Amino acid sequence: MEENVKSFEDFGLGAEVLKAVAKMGFEVPTPIQAKTIPVLMTGKDVIGQAQTGTGKTAAFGIPIVDKIERGATTVQAIILAPTRELAVQAAEEMNKLGAVKKLHALPVYGGTSIERQINALKKGVHIVVGTPGRVIDHLERRTLSLKDVKVVVLDEADEMLDMGFVDDITKILETTPKERQTMLFSATMPDAIVKISKRYMKEPHRIRITGDTLTASKISQIFYEVKQGDKIEALSRLIDSDASGVFLVFCHTKREVDDVASNLKLRGYGVDGMHGDYTQAQRELVLKRFRESRVDVLVATDVAARGLDISHISHVVNYSIPQDPESYVHRIGRTGRAGREGVAITFVSPREEKQLRLIKAVSKADIKRGRLPSKQEVMSARVASLKEKVDEFIDDKRFDQFLRLAEELTADIKPVDVVAALLKFQLEGFGSGEQAAQTGGASLDETGAPSGMARLFMTIGKEQGVRVNDIVDAIAKKTGMDKRTIQGVKILDAFTFVEVPRDAAEKVIEFMHQSIISGRKVAVAPARPRGR
Repeated sequence: MEENVKSFEDFGLGAEVLKAVAKMGFEVPTPIQAKTIPVLMTGKDVIGQAQTGTGKTAAFGIPIVDKIERGATTVQAIILAPTRELAVQAAEEMNKLGAVKKLHALPVYGGTSIERQINALKKGVHIVVGTPGRVIDHLERRTLSLKDVKVVVLDEADEMLDMGFVDDITKILETTPKERQTMLFSATMPDAIVKISKRYMKEPHRIRITGDTLTASKISQIFYEVKQGDKIEALSRLIDSDASGVFLVFCHTKREVDDVASNLKLRGYGVDGMHGDYTQAQRELVLKRFRESRVDVLVATDVAARGLDISHISHVVNYSIPQDPESYVHRIGRTGRAGREGVAITFVSPREEKQLRLIKAVSKADIKRGRLPSKQEVMSARVASLKEKVDEFIDDKRFDQFLRLAEELTADIKPVDVVAALLKFQLEGFGSGEQAAQTGGASLDETGAPSGMARLFMTIGKEQGVRVNDIVDAIAKKTGMDKRTIQGVKILDAFTFVEVPRDAAEKVIEFMHQSIISGRKVAVAPARPRGR
């Protein structure tokens, strides 16, 4: 049936659901929606194998909203998700799908007030989207009843099992009516999922979005042959060549995430890292900054980025080559969302070519060899981007006051010299190479600090909740220095400056670089002089 589906009208959905789908901007069903919705509309159980980003929330959400009775305020559907981020995202989408029908979906998860959730449940909700642990809490408190549930969804089921939720999932399924529709969605199908499906599902219809469907045509896939030691420089060039790009960079290990994020910060990029050692509060702050485009680069491990659903990511970079084809498909699915075009980049060392061939063969991905842009090409791209900004500034209402300043500035200096000097100022730091990655572009004798002192740069700031005392105490404890000799601490949003005696500066860098302050690993380097 799905092969004949050309629009959402072909599914036989109610008018209110179709209106909500149209308001959300959905035009043509995605492959997972085209295959899944017709089956779910018949009431059958479904096992769907698909990655995040393929439209599977709407694939199960649209039939749920169509089936729910608006007049009944008891919980009629429960969706289980592994993380609070996924629960919140799924609840938001369910509320959008159910807006015209006036349905209410409530996310329930740990780490926040259970009382507010209890009050919301008392008022009546149609759909609960929750993490297994918090759903169990509500069941044990008798603040949630699943006796009227018509539909159960296990979303990202393999991730929930990896996180140890199998007993909770079993307990929750046991509390739901036997006459229900059950949907299970997972990127992979380990044996534990097969066991759950056999025990709790009735002749489920299996749907798998194959590799060639998953690697969407709107995603340009490129690989660059890069030696391990040249990856930071290669990544920097790619970021510089697309000034408006938003990059999600994948690394294998926590240490690699910290190293890549620190090196990029020292080169002046707006970047955050995220891995399994981050607390929930730190993770939420990082995701908030990335969603709001306050940083343009997020470096993460696969586990930390699981379930990440941010539509404006333009580039996914496999800094470390994925360990299997499914991981590759899962990673690159983070770009090319909502009809946008995306770019998937993979760094491959000579000894990893065999792994690349396997990824190509299994995923049926068309991954083309690329040539890294030269320094001159990157400079040209940055100048072109700057020209666009200049055109925007000229159209600004406040431009006249700056025009007068420009006339004063060019009274004694040739206009072309002024422009060249401003370009140098704007583009400074470009091509600083390995030294900039290690030292921030300055030696200890030219950091702009008072005589006898050295000014250091640290990749931690207000956004990580650090205070002056945290910096001073950490340096004193690690180096044995007298706290009174640690001066000039200036904490900005994403980084910090601190002044220490010149003869102790090398020791401070040695002891503090890659150390932990307020739960975060930091990079430390000589600061560039003020005004450079």
